[in-house]
Amino acid sequence: MTDYKTIHGFKVRSYTTDPDNLITGQVWYDKTNKVLQFQDQGAGAWASGGNLNTARDQTAGAGTQTSGLCFGGGPPVDDETEMYNGSTWTEVADLNTARRALSGAGASNTAALAFGGTLPPGATAVTESWNGTSWSETGDLNQARCFAGDGAGTYTAALAAGGATANDGGPPVIALTEIFNGTSWTEVGDLNTARRTLAGGGISTSAILAGGDTGSTVGIAESWNGSAWSEVADLTTTRRRAAGGGTSNTAALIFAGSTGSNSALTELWDGTSWTEVADMSSARQLLGGTGTPAAALAFGGGDSNSTEEWTNPTLVIKTISTD
Repeated sequence: MTDYKTIHGFKVRSYTTDPDNLITGQVWYDKTNKVLQFQDQGAGAWASGGNLNTARDQTAGAGTQTSGLCFGGGPPVDDETEMYNGSTWTEVADLNTARRALSGAGASNTAALAFGGTLPPGATAVTESWNGTSWSETGDLNQARCFAGDGAGTYTAALAAGGATANDGGPPVIALTEIFNGTSWTEVGDLNTARRTLAGGGISTSAILAGGDTGSTVGIAESWNGSAWSEVADLTTTRRRAAGGGTSNTAALIFAGSTGSNSALTELWDGTSWTEVADMSSARQLLGGTGTPAAALAFGGGDSNSTEEWTNPTLVIKTISTD
Protein backbone atom coordinates (compact mmCIF):
# COMPACT_ATOMS: atom_id res chain seq x y z
CA MET A 1 0.00 0.00 0.00
CA THR A 2 1.34 3.48 -0.86
CA ASP A 3 2.61 5.39 2.20
CA TYR A 4 1.36 9.01 2.01
CA LYS A 5 3.74 10.20 4.72
CA THR A 6 6.77 8.72 2.94
CA ILE A 7 5.82 10.46 -0.32
CA HIS A 8 4.74 13.87 1.03
CA GLY A 9 6.57 14.10 4.35
CA PHE A 10 3.52 14.42 6.57
CA LYS A 11 0.49 12.46 7.69
CA VAL A 12 -3.11 13.15 6.71
CA ARG A 13 -4.99 14.38 9.78
CA SER A 14 -8.49 13.18 10.60
CA TYR A 15 -11.44 15.44 11.45
CA THR A 16 -15.10 14.90 12.32
CA THR A 17 -15.92 18.31 10.72
CA ASP A 18 -14.12 20.40 8.11
CA PRO A 19 -11.01 22.03 9.61
CA ASP A 20 -10.83 25.80 10.12
CA ASN A 21 -8.57 28.19 8.16
CA LEU A 22 -8.21 25.92 5.15
CA ILE A 23 -5.49 26.60 2.58
CA THR A 24 -5.38 25.60 -1.09
CA GLY A 25 -4.20 22.00 -1.48
CA GLN A 26 -4.81 21.01 2.16
CA VAL A 27 -5.78 17.32 2.52
CA TRP A 28 -7.64 15.67 5.43
CA TYR A 29 -9.71 12.57 6.27
CA ASP A 30 -13.39 13.14 7.00
CA LYS A 31 -14.12 10.56 9.75
CA THR A 32 -17.85 11.30 9.68
CA ASN A 33 -18.33 10.54 5.97
CA LYS A 34 -15.30 8.24 5.73
CA VAL A 35 -13.79 10.03 2.70
CA LEU A 36 -10.53 11.82 1.89
CA GLN A 37 -11.04 15.52 1.11
CA PHE A 38 -8.98 18.49 -0.03
CA GLN A 39 -9.28 22.24 -0.53
CA ASP A 40 -9.04 23.33 -4.16
CA GLN A 41 -9.66 26.33 -6.40
CA GLY A 42 -13.18 26.39 -7.82
CA ALA A 43 -14.19 27.66 -11.23
CA GLY A 44 -14.71 31.37 -11.85
CA ALA A 45 -17.68 32.44 -13.92
CA TRP A 46 -19.13 35.20 -16.07
CA ALA A 47 -22.68 36.43 -15.44
CA SER A 48 -24.86 38.87 -17.36
CA GLY A 49 -24.99 42.47 -16.16
CA GLY A 50 -27.11 45.44 -17.21
CA ASN A 51 -26.88 46.41 -20.89
CA LEU A 52 -25.24 49.62 -22.07
CA ASN A 53 -27.74 52.22 -23.26
CA THR A 54 -25.77 52.64 -26.51
CA ALA A 55 -24.34 49.61 -28.32
CA ARG A 56 -20.78 50.26 -29.55
CA ASP A 57 -17.25 48.96 -29.83
CA GLN A 58 -13.74 50.44 -29.45
CA THR A 59 -14.75 51.97 -26.11
CA ALA A 60 -12.59 52.63 -23.06
CA GLY A 61 -13.34 51.90 -19.43
CA ALA A 62 -12.37 52.77 -15.88
CA GLY A 63 -13.37 51.89 -12.35
CA THR A 64 -14.60 48.66 -10.83
CA GLN A 65 -17.29 46.05 -11.40
CA THR A 66 -19.72 47.95 -9.17
CA SER A 67 -18.47 51.45 -9.97
CA GLY A 68 -17.59 51.42 -13.66
CA LEU A 69 -17.35 53.91 -16.49
CA CYS A 70 -17.62 53.42 -20.27
CA PHE A 71 -16.76 56.24 -22.67
CA GLY A 72 -16.17 56.91 -26.35
CA GLY A 73 -16.34 54.27 -29.05
CA GLY A 74 -17.84 53.90 -32.49
CA PRO A 75 -18.62 53.55 -35.26
CA PRO A 76 -17.88 56.15 -36.47
CA VAL A 77 -16.94 58.12 -33.32
CA ASP A 78 -18.87 58.55 -30.08
CA ASP A 79 -18.66 61.00 -27.18
CA GLU A 80 -21.14 59.28 -24.87
CA THR A 81 -20.23 58.39 -21.28
CA GLU A 82 -22.12 55.85 -19.20
CA MET A 83 -21.78 55.09 -15.48
CA TYR A 84 -22.33 51.62 -13.99
CA ASN A 85 -23.51 51.02 -10.41
CA GLY A 86 -23.24 47.23 -10.39
CA SER A 87 -26.58 46.60 -12.11
CA THR A 88 -27.49 49.41 -14.54
CA TRP A 89 -25.79 51.92 -16.84
CA THR A 90 -26.78 55.61 -16.72
CA GLU A 91 -25.87 58.17 -19.38
CA VAL A 92 -23.91 61.11 -17.97
CA ALA A 93 -21.90 64.01 -19.43
CA ASP A 94 -20.25 63.48 -22.83
CA LEU A 95 -16.55 63.60 -23.62
CA ASN A 96 -15.43 66.97 -24.99
CA THR A 97 -13.86 65.18 -27.97
CA ALA A 98 -15.74 62.29 -29.58
CA ARG A 99 -13.43 59.39 -30.52
CA ARG A 100 -12.98 55.66 -30.71
CA ALA A 101 -10.08 53.27 -30.05
CA LEU A 102 -9.11 55.35 -26.99
CA SER A 103 -7.73 54.22 -23.62
CA GLY A 104 -8.88 54.79 -20.07
CA ALA A 105 -7.67 54.59 -16.49
CA GLY A 106 -9.22 55.20 -13.10
CA ALA A 107 -10.15 53.61 -9.80
CA SER A 108 -13.89 54.38 -9.86
CA ASN A 109 -16.68 55.91 -11.93
CA THR A 110 -16.07 59.28 -10.25
CA ALA A 111 -12.38 59.64 -11.10
CA ALA A 112 -11.13 58.61 -14.54
CA LEU A 113 -8.84 59.53 -17.42
CA ALA A 114 -9.50 59.22 -21.18
CA PHE A 115 -6.56 59.52 -23.56
CA GLY A 116 -5.65 59.00 -27.19
CA GLY A 117 -7.98 57.44 -29.72
CA THR A 118 -8.88 58.18 -33.29
CA LEU A 119 -11.10 60.72 -34.96
CA PRO A 120 -10.83 61.67 -38.63
CA PRO A 121 -8.38 62.60 -40.02
CA GLY A 122 -5.95 60.94 -37.61
CA ALA A 123 -4.97 59.59 -34.19
CA THR A 124 -5.25 62.06 -31.34
CA ALA A 125 -3.21 62.96 -28.25
CA VAL A 126 -6.19 64.54 -26.44
CA THR A 127 -6.46 63.67 -22.73
CA GLU A 128 -9.52 64.33 -20.56
CA SER A 129 -10.07 63.97 -16.82
CA TRP A 130 -13.44 62.93 -15.29
CA ASN A 131 -14.51 64.17 -11.84
CA GLY A 132 -17.75 62.25 -11.53
CA THR A 133 -19.80 65.00 -13.19
CA SER A 134 -17.95 66.31 -16.22
CA TRP A 135 -14.86 65.92 -18.43
CA SER A 136 -12.07 68.51 -18.49
CA GLU A 137 -9.22 68.67 -21.00
CA THR A 138 -5.78 68.28 -19.48
CA GLY A 139 -2.22 67.72 -20.76
CA ASP A 140 -2.02 65.93 -24.12
CA LEU A 141 0.00 62.79 -24.76
CA ASN A 142 3.41 63.46 -26.30
CA GLN A 143 2.58 60.92 -29.02
CA ALA A 144 -0.86 60.83 -30.64
CA ARG A 145 -2.01 57.22 -30.69
CA CYS A 146 -5.00 54.90 -30.96
CA PHE A 147 -5.54 51.23 -30.13
CA ALA A 148 -2.98 51.53 -27.30
CA GLY A 149 -2.83 49.17 -24.33
CA ASP A 150 -5.56 49.27 -21.73
CA GLY A 151 -4.80 52.14 -19.42
CA ALA A 152 -3.25 51.12 -16.12
CA GLY A 153 -3.37 53.33 -13.05
CA THR A 154 -5.53 56.19 -11.86
CA TYR A 155 -6.60 59.53 -13.26
CA THR A 156 -3.56 61.17 -11.62
CA ALA A 157 -1.05 58.36 -12.30
CA ALA A 158 -1.75 56.55 -15.57
CA LEU A 159 0.24 54.51 -18.07
CA ALA A 160 -0.07 54.61 -21.89
CA ALA A 161 1.85 52.05 -23.95
CA GLY A 162 1.99 50.96 -27.56
CA GLY A 163 -0.70 51.61 -30.14
CA ALA A 164 -0.76 52.95 -33.69
CA THR A 165 -0.44 56.42 -35.13
CA ALA A 166 -2.65 56.09 -38.23
CA ASN A 167 -6.33 57.06 -38.11
CA ASP A 168 -7.51 53.53 -38.92
CA GLY A 169 -5.10 51.91 -36.47
CA GLY A 170 -2.90 50.66 -39.28
CA PRO A 171 0.92 50.77 -39.46
CA PRO A 172 3.13 52.04 -38.07
CA VAL A 173 2.74 50.47 -34.63
CA ILE A 174 4.70 51.98 -31.76
CA ALA A 175 6.41 50.90 -28.54
CA LEU A 176 6.41 54.30 -26.82
CA THR A 177 5.33 54.37 -23.16
CA GLU A 178 4.22 57.47 -21.27
CA ILE A 179 3.31 58.13 -17.64
CA PHE A 180 0.77 60.76 -16.53
CA ASN A 181 1.30 62.62 -13.24
CA GLY A 182 -2.08 64.35 -13.05
CA THR A 183 -0.98 67.26 -15.23
CA SER A 184 1.34 66.09 -18.01
CA TRP A 185 2.75 63.01 -19.74
CA THR A 186 6.42 61.96 -19.64
CA GLU A 187 8.05 59.44 -21.99
CA VAL A 188 9.60 56.46 -20.21
CA GLY A 189 10.87 52.99 -21.20
CA ASP A 190 9.51 51.53 -24.44
CA LEU A 191 7.79 48.19 -24.82
CA ASN A 192 10.17 45.50 -26.06
CA THR A 193 7.76 44.71 -28.90
CA ALA A 194 5.88 47.52 -30.65
CA ARG A 195 2.24 46.61 -31.14
CA ARG A 196 -1.38 47.78 -31.02
CA THR A 197 -4.68 46.39 -29.64
CA LEU A 198 -3.02 44.88 -26.55
CA ALA A 199 -4.77 44.45 -23.19
CA GLY A 200 -4.01 44.20 -19.50
CA GLY A 201 -4.07 46.28 -16.36
CA GLY A 202 -2.39 47.29 -13.13
CA ILE A 203 -1.06 50.58 -11.81
CA SER A 204 1.43 53.08 -13.22
CA THR A 205 4.32 51.41 -11.36
CA SER A 206 3.27 47.76 -11.76
CA ALA A 207 1.36 46.58 -14.83
CA ILE A 208 1.01 43.77 -17.35
CA LEU A 209 0.07 44.06 -21.04
CA ALA A 210 -0.41 41.12 -23.37
CA GLY A 211 -1.42 40.09 -26.87
CA GLY A 212 -2.10 42.58 -29.66
CA ASP A 213 -0.67 42.69 -33.14
CA THR A 214 2.50 43.82 -34.83
CA GLY A 215 0.96 43.36 -38.26
CA SER A 216 0.24 39.78 -37.24
CA THR A 217 -1.45 38.63 -34.02
CA VAL A 218 0.86 37.85 -31.08
CA GLY A 219 0.59 36.40 -27.60
CA ILE A 220 3.53 38.35 -26.16
CA ALA A 221 3.15 39.54 -22.56
CA GLU A 222 5.28 42.22 -20.90
CA SER A 223 5.53 43.22 -17.25
CA TRP A 224 6.13 46.83 -16.14
CA ASN A 225 8.02 47.62 -12.91
CA GLY A 226 7.76 51.41 -12.99
CA SER A 227 10.78 52.02 -15.20
CA ALA A 228 11.13 49.17 -17.72
CA TRP A 229 9.22 46.42 -19.51
CA SER A 230 10.28 42.75 -19.26
CA GLU A 231 8.98 39.93 -21.41
CA VAL A 232 7.21 37.22 -19.42
CA ALA A 233 5.24 34.08 -20.33
CA ASP A 234 3.07 34.40 -23.44
CA LEU A 235 -0.70 34.14 -23.39
CA THR A 236 -1.96 30.58 -23.72
CA THR A 237 -3.96 31.68 -26.77
CA THR A 238 -2.55 34.30 -29.15
CA ARG A 239 -5.04 37.12 -29.66
CA ARG A 240 -5.62 40.82 -30.33
CA ARG A 241 -8.44 43.31 -29.64
CA ALA A 242 -9.06 41.84 -26.18
CA ALA A 243 -9.85 43.67 -22.93
CA GLY A 244 -8.56 43.23 -19.42
CA GLY A 245 -8.34 44.29 -15.83
CA GLY A 246 -5.65 44.03 -13.19
CA THR A 247 -4.19 45.24 -9.94
CA SER A 248 -0.46 44.78 -10.60
CA ASN A 249 2.07 42.94 -12.76
CA THR A 250 1.31 39.77 -10.78
CA ALA A 251 -2.49 39.78 -10.97
CA ALA A 252 -4.48 40.38 -14.16
CA LEU A 253 -7.26 39.02 -16.35
CA ILE A 254 -7.45 39.07 -20.18
CA PHE A 255 -10.74 38.29 -21.91
CA ALA A 256 -12.38 38.03 -25.36
CA GLY A 257 -10.62 39.48 -28.45
CA SER A 258 -9.89 38.00 -31.85
CA THR A 259 -7.95 34.84 -32.68
CA GLY A 260 -8.93 35.18 -36.33
CA SER A 261 -12.57 35.08 -35.26
CA ASN A 262 -14.35 36.45 -32.18
CA SER A 263 -13.16 34.87 -28.95
CA ALA A 264 -14.77 34.26 -25.55
CA LEU A 265 -11.57 32.95 -23.92
CA THR A 266 -10.54 34.25 -20.50
CA GLU A 267 -7.03 33.94 -19.06
CA LEU A 268 -5.83 34.62 -15.52
CA TRP A 269 -2.27 35.85 -14.79
CA ASP A 270 -0.64 34.99 -11.43
CA GLY A 271 2.73 36.66 -11.98
CA THR A 272 4.30 33.56 -13.52
CA SER A 273 1.89 32.00 -16.01
CA TRP A 274 -1.46 32.35 -17.75
CA THR A 275 -4.28 29.91 -17.03
CA GLU A 276 -7.41 29.53 -19.13
CA VAL A 277 -10.53 29.86 -17.00
CA ALA A 278 -14.25 30.10 -17.79
CA ASP A 279 -15.27 31.52 -21.19
CA MET A 280 -17.45 34.59 -21.57
CA SER A 281 -21.09 33.99 -22.57
CA SER A 282 -20.61 36.05 -25.72
CA ALA A 283 -17.54 35.89 -27.98
CA ARG A 284 -16.51 39.39 -29.10
CA GLN A 285 -13.66 41.76 -29.90
CA LEU A 286 -12.95 45.49 -29.56
CA LEU A 287 -14.86 45.56 -26.28
CA GLY A 288 -14.30 47.65 -23.18
CA GLY A 289 -13.10 46.25 -19.88
CA THR A 290 -12.13 47.26 -16.37
CA GLY A 291 -11.89 45.91 -12.82
CA THR A 292 -9.67 43.34 -11.15
CA PRO A 293 -8.86 39.63 -11.62
CA ALA A 294 -11.36 38.93 -8.85
CA ALA A 295 -14.16 41.13 -10.17
CA ALA A 296 -13.91 42.34 -13.78
CA LEU A 297 -16.42 44.09 -16.03
CA ALA A 298 -16.74 43.59 -19.81
CA PHE A 299 -19.00 45.70 -22.02
CA GLY A 300 -19.77 46.46 -25.64
CA GLY A 301 -17.73 45.14 -28.54
CA GLY A 302 -18.88 44.27 -32.03
CA ASP A 303 -21.65 46.88 -31.88
CA SER A 304 -23.08 45.09 -28.83
CA ASN A 305 -24.57 46.63 -25.68
CA SER A 306 -24.03 43.44 -23.64
CA THR A 307 -22.31 43.57 -20.24
CA GLU A 308 -20.75 40.64 -18.38
CA GLU A 309 -19.39 40.45 -14.83
CA TRP A 310 -16.56 38.11 -13.82
CA THR A 311 -16.38 36.50 -10.38
CA ASN A 312 -13.01 35.08 -9.41
CA PRO A 313 -12.64 31.38 -8.64
CA THR A 314 -13.44 30.59 -5.00
CA LEU A 315 -12.00 27.86 -2.81
CA VAL A 316 -14.08 24.67 -2.64
CA ILE A 317 -13.88 21.37 -0.81
CA LYS A 318 -13.52 18.31 -3.05
CA THR A 319 -13.58 14.59 -2.35
CA ILE A 320 -10.69 12.39 -3.47
CA SER A 321 -11.66 9.10 -5.03
CA THR A 322 -10.12 6.16 -3.17
CA ASP A 323 -11.25 3.51 -5.67
